[in-house]
Amino acid sequence: MGFAMSRHCEWSKNGEEKRKTLTFSDVNNFVLESYASFVGSYVTKYPYVSSIPFIEPASWHSFLNFGDLSNFIICKNYATSKELGKDGEPIALLERASNSEFKATARTFGALNNFLNDAAYTVKRINGYRAPPWREVFGEVAYFLITIEGHENVLSVTASKKGWFINRGFDSGKCELFFDREGVVYPTLLALLRCECNAFDEFLKTPEGELLMYRLKWLCKIEKSTEQSRSDLKHENAKRRTNENHTSLQTDGAALQVIFVKVETTSLLLPKAPPNSTAIKRRNGEIAGKIMFIKLFSATYNISSKHSRAQETDVDSTGEPSSDSEEGDQEQNFPVKDPNAELPPEHWQIGKLVKYIKGGNQTSTTISLCALYDMPLNTEVCQLAVRDTGGVEVLINLLETDEVRCKLGALKILKEISQNPELRRAISDQGGIPPMVELLRSPNRDLKCLSAEAIANVAKFARARRTVRQQGGIKKLVALLDVTNFCGDMRSPDVERDLEVARCGALALWSCSKSARAKAAMKKAGVISLLARLLKSPYEALLIPIVGILEECASEHDYRVAIRTEGMIEDLVAHLRSQNEELQMHCAATIFKCAVEQETRDLVRQYGGLLPLIEILSINENKELQAAATGAIWKCALSQENAKELQKGDVISKLVAILTQQPEEVLVNVVGALGEMATNKNNIALIRQANGIAPLIALLTGTNEDLLINTTRALGRIAEDQDSVLVIERNDGVRLLWSLLKTNNPSVQANAAWALCPCIENAVEGGEMVRSFVGGLELVISLLRSPSMDVRAAICGVISKIAKDEENLAVITDHGVVPLLSELSYTTADSLRRPLAEAVARCCCWATNRSDFGKNGAVEPLVCYLKSEDPAVQCATAKALYQLSRHPENCVVMHAAGAVKYLVELVSSNVSATNPLSSFLQPSLRNFFVKWTLLKPFGLFHMTKLSVKSPT
Repeated sequence: MGFAMSRHCEWSKNGEEKRKTLTFSDVNNFVLESYASFVGSYVTKYPYVSSIPFIEPASWHSFLNFGDLSNFIICKNYATSKELGKDGEPIALLERASNSEFKATARTFGALNNFLNDAAYTVKRINGYRAPPWREVFGEVAYFLITIEGHENVLSVTASKKGWFINRGFDSGKCELFFDREGVVYPTLLALLRCECNAFDEFLKTPEGELLMYRLKWLCKIEKSTEQSRSDLKHENAKRRTNENHTSLQTDGAALQVIFVKVETTSLLLPKAPPNSTAIKRRNGEIAGKIMFIKLFSATYNISSKHSRAQETDVDSTGEPSSDSEEGDQEQNFPVKDPNAELPPEHWQIGKLVKYIKGGNQTSTTISLCALYDMPLNTEVCQLAVRDTGGVEVLINLLETDEVRCKLGALKILKEISQNPELRRAISDQGGIPPMVELLRSPNRDLKCLSAEAIANVAKFARARRTVRQQGGIKKLVALLDVTNFCGDMRSPDVERDLEVARCGALALWSCSKSARAKAAMKKAGVISLLARLLKSPYEALLIPIVGILEECASEHDYRVAIRTEGMIEDLVAHLRSQNEELQMHCAATIFKCAVEQETRDLVRQYGGLLPLIEILSINENKELQAAATGAIWKCALSQENAKELQKGDVISKLVAILTQQPEEVLVNVVGALGEMATNKNNIALIRQANGIAPLIALLTGTNEDLLINTTRALGRIAEDQDSVLVIERNDGVRLLWSLLKTNNPSVQANAAWALCPCIENAVEGGEMVRSFVGGLELVISLLRSPSMDVRAAICGVISKIAKDEENLAVITDHGVVPLLSELSYTTADSLRRPLAEAVARCCCWATNRSDFGKNGAVEPLVCYLKSEDPAVQCATAKALYQLSRHPENCVVMHAAGAVKYLVELVSSNVSATNPLSSFLQPSLRNFFVKWTLLKPFGLFHMTKLSVKSPT
């Protein structure tokens, strides 16, 4: 364990070599959690191990002092354990290294256990809390028992670095705390209490509760002020708490006691246990806790705003799970700034303006809002200053006033500052989304526009989108798109305002459309027909968010069908010719998603959309546009008619030209498009002539899995041409493909194996080339045990090509290919049956492999392959049975499995001489009847009784 820590853990770079500490990283967390899980139960599981001495004593610097120890003999400068080892020496020693530091030494696991138990009840952190050392590695800080009047159960809560959560509870009889988490993790204690206790949540919604929350937030702001030193802050806070601690809050005759945690003021909840306490029992639950009550205080402060709000939690009020799981929606850990750092002048100016907004009349509030809006709100300094001075809450409260000017000013400021991710979450936490949603039905168009734009900025993370949906915002936003004069004259003020309202509503819906539930709500509200109408508008400012919504929703099958049936493909193709690159990019990306269906691909071709996509390839400056266009070309090329039309525009040479020095997003689509174009053998020669094979092979050295999948698929199709195989082999492509069989991604393995098949088959010296790869054949055979059916099928295809060389066939036979193929013969998947049957047919041509297949029970399952409706499976099975029927005993098994009936039926249904089955079915029957004629007089057909189960 010590070697692993010194080798794999990440240590601080500063300080002396002997005093380096572990850094905070995922690697260290994983190592420490693994050690805690192992050591935590090691002594309990193996009691005898606790007395085994270490080869060398373990020593470390400790914060323990002599008074913290139990069962120790304490001297002046050291303390030794009372328990002695077999050599008569103490098993534990604590020495004074300096005035404030001690050095601990342990010789056994038992001694380590004693130190841990003593530290669990004595050592405190700087913040005044403590948790057992074996729980600190899991990020736990402290433990609390919370009692709320009106709530039956006492809440046992754990405070951790990840948040607050309910643990399994405290057993007062056994004096044990069970640390395991129950339920979800909440960002704050307030969020936990509101979710777990309905009475507490209802209280906070009352005017008294809102007043109380405002008072508490005001206290926190005072403590964070930088005008005083830390010592002055602590002194004044302590004085304030002393003066106000005698006041309790009464609501309808029922007192409510709640914990409000402050790291600087609350005492530890892990008491010191006596040496013989029953609490020292086990790691899972042993720490008792005291109950610390801090009453929430009443206040007499005047609040100028209409309402104040408690924090919103990330709990879905309807109890339904969220469907928002998109990338980039995860909660971010923003850096915490030093409260004592010097603040810029803008911070104080904004603080004064917020104060005037809060305390002034309508006129002064409006003037202050204008002054605040004139500040550089697009800078992070000003955005964070609005939040830190309490401006977010004040602005949100202004949204519920009756003064339109105040609402407009507040919305303009919220729209600007909500471009900052931290401010988005602050607005959501302060309850800013519901009043914004409510303003969407206002008769004032400016209010609707600003509210929608603010929602568009805030709803860029999952929790905010969920709140918009639950507040009925989707239906209201969809209603904003219902514009009559969407193609009217922009010179008319009414038309211009209507279009601006629709644009803002589309922006908000664009942000919300990243949620699957929001997409369903939009469809239910009738957004599809409105989008189809607005898509015909000539105004690009409106078209960009409209097409953006379609791009997000096109990931759903229902939306793709609606886009096609509502005639939107024609409009998307028309907008590809726009001069606005952003609009072009979103149109191409929408076609990229919709073109997975054959009907859509045909419509794109019919409306002339392929040529504009090819023209976009020449725009090298805009990589996002290039990625969208290449993606659309890739999907459209799935149809042979489209591939022919694309080649008329010389798409292959243009794709090869951008095959280097491009972002991976572009390369994935370019290689995918070349792979689809290579399905036509005439295009393979064009790719080779354009020198496109060497850049493709160079991409095999990358790590992007999507790019590797497309590259291997493209090279596999190019390798169908024998001249191209020479180029692949010359550029070391076969070796790189073979090396990809070692990757952990099954899709990469399968595509690499399929690409190797034509390379081996069309190589001049395929057998010698395969033997040149050291360990290559053994690797191929080992992949027959892969859990992925696609990998097994592809490897069977490789084996069928390798086995054409007699020497290679002998090698793979020695590696055990026959029993492994026999095990796979019970599959019912046609995708595996065809390559498996071909591999069996090829492997029968060596030594006793025919009889070995029969002994391993592969014959009867192969007969069942004849029932398949896939002609390729039937043809491959006929080949395998033809080879197997050359061994008499296999004929017996085939007869018992009913092979004659299936073969005769296939022969009668495939009487054409050109049918590929005819060349294998008739020899199979001929072999079978010859063996049957020879063996029937000896009664062998009645001697064999099959015990192999047949697949269904």
